[in-house]
Amino acid sequence: MLGAHALAVVLVAIAVGLGFWQLAAWSAEREAAAVDLTQESPVPLGEVMRPDDGFPVDALGRPVEVSGEWVPEGSLVVTGRSQDTESPGDGVWSVTPVAVTDEAGAELLVVTGWARSADDLPAPPSGAADLVVRPQPSQAEPGVAADVPGDRELPQLRIADAVQLTTADLYGGYAVAAEPATGLAPVEVPPREEVGPFTALQNLLYAIEWWVFGGFAAFVWWRFVRDALEADRAAAAAGDDPGDDPGDDPGDDPGDEPGDEPRDPPHREPGPAPSADPARTPVG
Repeated sequence: MLGAHALAVVLVAIAVGLGFWQLAAWSAEREAAAVDLTQESPVPLGEVMRPDDGFPVDALGRPVEVSGEWVPEGSLVVTGRSQDTESPGDGVWSVTPVAVTDEAGAELLVVTGWARSADDLPAPPSGAADLVVRPQPSQAEPGVAADVPGDRELPQLRIADAVQLTTADLYGGYAVAAEPATGLAPVEVPPREEVGPFTALQNLLYAIEWWVFGGFAAFVWWRFVRDALEADRAAAAAGDDPGDDPGDDPGDDPGDEPGDEPRDPPHREPGPAPSADPARTPVG
């Protein structure tokens, strides 16, 4: 049973270790969410985001310095963008990509400002770009159509939709310019969500799930060992009973060899019946 013991120890150890790993991730994500990075000093874009990586949680709303070249021919318009609660759904965003200097072939979508309508948008910026932005994750608003029209107008700034309109390597999120372009109003960055009971809840549930797996493996091992020991005890009890000799059969003759079949008496033909008259009895 050494193999069963070793397998049980390995499975339980793996499950417990993975549970603590998810618990650490839950704690780290909650701590990161509690830190307000919006007031931090700007850092280079390469320190918080890379083109081929997913959007990092610690980059949300953090001031970031971007250097590169504007790409006016890649400009987009995002419709249905509200600037205040008095006119929900009214207004548009002007979005122009920046070809990042340190990342060849990579572009970052930058919201340069807000206007009442697409007709009020000025010409997109061009030339060298050197600005401070606040990164935001790709939008995925429920109930908004994901169709990409041919006139470069999007219902939301979803990176998966925008990437179909360019050949460049886009970052996993967009950014909002801290200073709007000339003729545009600044776009308000949504406030960072406060840490609540459901923050990073998925990691906590994963930790509990791994510990349940470990407990199940320990239970299966315990049942296996218990059943094996009970079977051994039953076999030992049956073998130690002095009244039982599995080689003896009480119906057999002790003189018979095992395997001998019982023999019938020899068959004899019946002779003539004895005569009642002595005179007629033949003389031998």
